[in-house]
Amino acid sequence: MIPAPVTASSDDRRHQITDKQTLECPPANRNQLLGAISDQRSLVRPAEIAKLRRNRTSRVQHLHTPSNNALPGVNRATRPRDISSPASDHPRETINRYETDLISRRETPLLPNDAESEERYGLEIAAAALGQPRRAGGVPFYSGAGTGPTSALEICLSDQSLSKHFLVPSSPAVHLAEEDKKYLESKGVFTMPGPATCDSLLRAYFHHVHPIMPILEPDVILEHHRTGRLPENNVLIFWCIFFVASNFIPPQVYEQEGYGSRKEMKAAMYARANCMYNHGGKMDKIILLQASLLMAFWHSEADEHTQPWYWMGIAISFCQMLGLHRDPDLSTYNSSITDRQRHLWRRLWWSCFSRDRWLSLTLGRPLRINLHDCDTPKPSVDDFLSDVVGLSPQMTSYLPENLEVLASHWVKYLEISAILGDVISMHYQASKPRPSLKNVNDMEIKISQCTVPEQDDPSLSRVAIFGIYHLQLHYHALAGSFYRPFITTLPEDLDPVDKEGWTHRMRLKADAAASHTNTVVEAMAQDGLLEFSGPMTPPLLVPAMQTNLLNCKIGNSLSKRLRFNKLSMCMMVMEELQKTYTVASIYRAIFAKAIQLLFPENTETTLPGYPDAGADHNLTDTSRLEETGDVMGTAEIGAINAPGYNDISADAFVDLLMDEASIFNFWDTWTRT
Repeated sequence: MIPAPVTASSDDRRHQITDKQTLECPPANRNQLLGAISDQRSLVRPAEIAKLRRNRTSRVQHLHTPSNNALPGVNRATRPRDISSPASDHPRETINRYETDLISRRETPLLPNDAESEERYGLEIAAAALGQPRRAGGVPFYSGAGTGPTSALEICLSDQSLSKHFLVPSSPAVHLAEEDKKYLESKGVFTMPGPATCDSLLRAYFHHVHPIMPILEPDVILEHHRTGRLPENNVLIFWCIFFVASNFIPPQVYEQEGYGSRKEMKAAMYARANCMYNHGGKMDKIILLQASLLMAFWHSEADEHTQPWYWMGIAISFCQMLGLHRDPDLSTYNSSITDRQRHLWRRLWWSCFSRDRWLSLTLGRPLRINLHDCDTPKPSVDDFLSDVVGLSPQMTSYLPENLEVLASHWVKYLEISAILGDVISMHYQASKPRPSLKNVNDMEIKISQCTVPEQDDPSLSRVAIFGIYHLQLHYHALAGSFYRPFITTLPEDLDPVDKEGWTHRMRLKADAAASHTNTVVEAMAQDGLLEFSGPMTPPLLVPAMQTNLLNCKIGNSLSKRLRFNKLSMCMMVMEELQKTYTVASIYRAIFAKAIQLLFPENTETTLPGYPDAGADHNLTDTSRLEETGDVMGTAEIGAINAPGYNDISADAFVDLLMDEASIFNFWDTWTRT
């Protein structure tokens, strides 16, 4: 029960509603209930108010700041000692002058034993839920499904349904502790790259990242950049943008900043973003959601290759906390949500959804998002383009040409991702039943109806052409992931008489998907578009590489050589991609070892793509090929000099890298073929 009022001035006098009065509240309309809530005020003596403020300031200044130890695989001992940029030719501009403004906008954390503030916050939630907030709200709040906290209000509303999405006022601002500001400064968080580098990174972001993951508002970001206040308004997003965009900049940009490679520059900028994420105080949840999605682009050392999975888990949690998985207009139009917010929320939620599907496939992890719990409408091209309408020519120059085409590609990518989720549920869940022939046929129809565009328009920009190729890679990865398991797994109601013919048809379709992938990759290489590849690109080659590797076990010598040549081409592409992406190095090493296990008679000292200069690459002894199954052609498969790598048995290697929970159950299929 709220304490009884104490004496105060008439202007401050507030009335109390007792628990008894609340429980006896008869069914009433929204305004009556709101009036009762508005009258529920506690009185505090001025001296107590001053004391409360002093205590609040003291507690805020000494709040414990979470450290990187909360992150798996990241702690103060292992993170870089100094993440500031190496020396460069131009003077450094700092954003220290922005520190006070930036930090002062952080929301005040809820303080222990501050019951009055907590109750006041509850009253503001109730007022906003009833549609008549006492103060203008700017923070999204989702009250949850039928058992959420505001469901108690519906008891007093006999014929009305409350919206689950509304905006509540933000908490009072607070300064970050001085020691945290000094720590951030010491780690280079407030040290900007040069103006030309900032310009190049921002342009690279909107050309290569935004088309596949439109989670930011271009007009807002570009306006802040135009006025020189981008770091001031959001240091965290500033570094997230730059860390992701560093994958796509030309060498002269990172060299000008004093870095030796894209990987080196990317690591430094990721470290700054990570530092700000963990030590930058309390921030808006939408900002943290956007940052988590961008941080999910990070791959580092081999033992941290699942970092994207970690960051995506955080992003999905923020989405569900904010209610972005639910339609705010489900029962009636929600006037408290702006159209701008609707566009952004749809893009954020469906970006999380699509990444959840592809990371599940890539890493062999369970799906986190159940579509049966979600009803947010799929985004349209208009949702994608809503933030770029009316931009000035100066701002438009930062965006790629053919943006409408790229928007349609993104919508198609979401459609492919939704089907991929169904394929994963059919094949790769732990307790999956065997599908029926009808299930298989229905899925085949769904995949065949999801057509992707062909590249037949030479007038498109290079970014748009790459977008078509990348969309095709996603489609063929989907098809390969669907068909390949049926080489060994049969529908439960398949007639045994039809087994051989049905399995052969599935193998042909899996082979076709792999061959199409090779064709697309070759076209990308010939057109000089591999430099546009992102961290999502290397995993898209894996389904085709696994199918080609599987087929190296069967057929005559010529067919094996043809299959190996396709696999070798993908290995060469991985070699190119590993200059920028750690994940490409990981995949390439795994496949090199798999080939080494398959062809132990012909393993030299080099990896595919690094032929031994003194080796004779002419294949003339065809009898030896037929006898040993050697299909090496012009490629040498070599040892990898890592502790224990070359002494491990084939079975142990298979168990270690591809157990039954893997994305394709590939190695299980391999041993049974």
